[in-house]
Amino acid sequence: MTKLTLPALVRAVEDLPALPAVVQKVIELTEDPRSTAKDINNVITQDQSLTVKVLRLANSAFYGFPRRISTVTEATVLLGFQTIRSIVLAASVSEMMKKDLRGYALERGELWRHSQAAAVSARMLAREVKFPRLEVAYTAALLHDIGKVILDVYLREEYETVLEKVENEKVTFLQAEEEILGFHHATVGAKVAEKWNLPGELVEAIGLHHEPERAKENPKLTAITHVADCISVALGMGVGIDGFLYAISPRAIEILGLSESLVDRLVANLAEILVDEDTFGE
Repeated sequence: MTKLTLPALVRAVEDLPALPAVVQKVIELTEDPRSTAKDINNVITQDQSLTVKVLRLANSAFYGFPRRISTVTEATVLLGFQTIRSIVLAASVSEMMKKDLRGYALERGELWRHSQAAAVSARMLAREVKFPRLEVAYTAALLHDIGKVILDVYLREEYETVLEKVENEKVTFLQAEEEILGFHHATVGAKVAEKWNLPGELVEAIGLHHEPERAKENPKLTAITHVADCISVALGMGVGIDGFLYAISPRAIEILGLSESLVDRLVANLAEILVDEDTFGE
């Protein structure tokens, strides 16, 4: 099979669904200081399926509210605008990310579970390292592997070739993916983030989540995304064929000032939260 060319990649990204209008409207509202919880409720409740998913995530162990949240307005008031935006984004991309990706040896739902586990981990990690924008960290980690959705169809045909290259030439999965397909999933993910008009720091975090030492716009956000991805893999969440073929970046550890004991504590805390199926909105 010939390599994926840039024009073909652009077409593949264009074929990916745009963020739903409801999500775009929620993003607009959460950025407008004049908006109210009722405004956000009125938009989300237009979509019954999205409403159900939002309430399931809002009631998950991750957010830890002692009583049941029963309405979108209540969720918005209790959790805040930025958190509700993260939840809406997660709920809207979940179906796209629940597909089986045979090229990556991921069964249905595994990419979504891995991504949501990484997102939850990133939010917890951001709090620990005093990165003030928890929801930005959550979003970067949630979408870090979105490029796999596009590259999957190409990787299926080159599955054995990529694995042989990794084994025989001792290169990383990322290098083998790029050499054989023309692009790797992180670069493709950055293209998707651009299509969705996400901020540059999110495009960078997604595009460099395996190479955090190269980040310039927001090295701390990219390092958080990288470490959160590694923690999700360590917990066995949607590992796939490439999961154990990446090493954690010493530079990311340095940027965040992480200790082994802190990472161990995060892994333990995350393991408790991920037992709750509502964390995945399933």
